[in-house]
Amino acid sequence: MLTANEILMYLRATKKLCAEVPLNEPIGKDKDDNVVTLQEVLENDSRNIEEEVDLKLKIKLLYEKIKSVLKDREKTIIELRFGLDGNKPKTQHEIAEMMGISRSYVSRIETKAISKLAKEIKE
Repeated sequence: MLTANEILMYLRATKKLCAEVPLNEPIGKDKDDNVVTLQEVLENDSRNIEEEVDLKLKIKLLYEKIKSVLKDREKTIIELRFGLDGNKPKTQHEIAEMMGISRSYVSRIETKAISKLAKEIKE
């Protein structure tokens, strides 16, 4: 069962994967020196259906908590940082410029919002 922090880490990791990568592009070699593609790695995904359902339920819960727990500014920053608004994730610097506040203030708001979400999900 995934924790709130694991879900947030998952969102952060997916933020980094925004660049498109062809599935048949070689991404490395296996122990026998055979070329490995991303498609082969994805096909060998070992997560079972229970883990997939659990992850989807926790992500749904996270979205519900974002809407119900966070203040408007916190919600906006989380959505922009992790691309939850359907757009490319933005840096703290980009968000600061958009909102007319400092980057460090964006960082503090983001940290506070993530802590609120983690606390709510644990309960």
